Amino acid sequence: MTAITTSSLPPAAAGGDVLVLAARAADGAPALLTTDAALDLASELGVLAELLPSLGFTGATDALVRVPAAALGRGGSRVLAPTLLVVGTGDASDTAALRRAAGRAARDLAGTGHAVFALPADTAEELAAVAEGALEGAYAWSRRVPEAPTPLARVTVLTPLAPAPRTLLHRSPEDPSAPVIERARILAEAVAAARDLVNDPPARLTPVAFADHARREADAVGRGQGRLDFEVYDERRLADEGFGGIAGVGQGAVHPPRLVRLEWTPKLSKARRRAAAHVALVGKGITFDSGGLSLKPPASMPAMKSDMAGAATVLSATLAAARLGLPVRVTAWLALAENLPGGAAQRPGDIVTMFDGTTVEVTNTDAEGRLVMADALAAAVAEEPDVVLDVATLTGAQIVALGERTAGVMGQARDAVVAAAARAGEDFWPMPLPEHLRANLDSPFADLRNAAVGNRAGGMLVAGLFLSSFVGDTPWAHLDIAGPAYNEKAAWGLTPQGGTGFGVPTLLTFLEERAAVAQATAD
Repeated sequence: MTAITTSSLPPAAAGGDVLVLAARAADGAPALLTTDAALDLASELGVLAELLPSLGFTGATDALVRVPAAALGRGGSRVLAPTLLVVGTGDASDTAALRRAAGRAARDLAGTGHAVFALPADTAEELAAVAEGALEGAYAWSRRVPEAPTPLARVTVLTPLAPAPRTLLHRSPEDPSAPVIERARILAEAVAAARDLVNDPPARLTPVAFADHARREADAVGRGQGRLDFEVYDERRLADEGFGGIAGVGQGAVHPPRLVRLEWTPKLSKARRRAAAHVALVGKGITFDSGGLSLKPPASMPAMKSDMAGAATVLSATLAAARLGLPVRVTAWLALAENLPGGAAQRPGDIVTMFDGTTVEVTNTDAEGRLVMADALAAAVAEEPDVVLDVATLTGAQIVALGERTAGVMGQARDAVVAAAARAGEDFWPMPLPEHLRANLDSPFADLRNAAVGNRAGGMLVAGLFLSSFVGDTPWAHLDIAGPAYNEKAAWGLTPQGGTGFGVPTLLTFLEERAAVAQATAD
């Protein structure tokens, strides 16, 4: 992970191999955006602003230009960093634009030893955006063959929130930037962990391997601010306890299915413990999805190693909550299986009985995600959480409706998720659950069927309606992240190719907000 620090020193004293600045597209010439900590370079930045148009730089989103410090004339020697890197934010200058710009710059700086970021970071929100963007943009999948370029090694973010340097006569004051940077680091590590899992080849990341990995990661968190309890349901227990959805989807694979339950319980006083919110998170973990006997076309197969992104997101967010010591109880459920067309594979026409006793006619074995999620949702709501969120790469219809960068969210808790996503810098769009579409799931042979074969209308919404049958009266939201969870195209902003870690920032923000509301009530 890239090292990160803050400094209130002026750029000329902070050093670094590269000084990173941002510029917004504006009429006539791009307008430089920088922190108050860089005011001592006002004259040099004025020269730079006049130079940028001649270099063809307009400030467009994700645009980059490198300028040697020597190009600033005699004042360039005061910059100290030999190179200035300017990144465009388009016509925006909000925290989302800063996060993306910092990530774009860090991605371009692979192999660099030390970069000083002088983007606007004068408030805690701006500082968080710049730090998160820089750390997430510096990601590289460490298991790539051949080896990936070395990520940016060190980031210094200039901000007036950092304390002044200690002198012989005065001790350093408290550092208000420290908790912001610590959260940014933990969040970036969680995003990177989710990306790593999604990028792993499916032969390596089987359901058993995923469960073992989750156990190791939970053990590594420790017990300082609370307790992490870990439990795995193997194939025998799944069958014995009635998890027909997970068992049925996994029965065609050599590698058996698993259901992981991970619980974070914070260490709180008795009064605060009674008031603490309980959030259940459910993640789809299809470690490879061939479609089963309803086989996918070959062109759709390579990206299907990413069909466990929901489980990776839920695991990473839960562990981040534990590392931050959030005062909210979290139960995470990872529904893990391979969907393969083996000799024992589930057939179209089979009927399975879910954990809550609901019977489902399987009309399409490629609609397997909703089967494993329904089992895990039924188990999650049986523990009576205050709210349950499920996260899944559930439908291709989500991509058709919203594209590859915007996720859909539906259910009673939908608006709270959208609000958390806006604060986290992620793009979720609220979707309805029209009751008239529920008839698409009617079956003459069971309580419902898993898919409306031959009818593609509202596919994302029909899948959401299927899941809604398993949450009862519990407040719930379904997050379909099929598009943004995996980037098959060119990298952009802070988003790499492959696994993106999308959803982790939103879940962590949602948990923080739930914790804050509950603890305010207790106070």
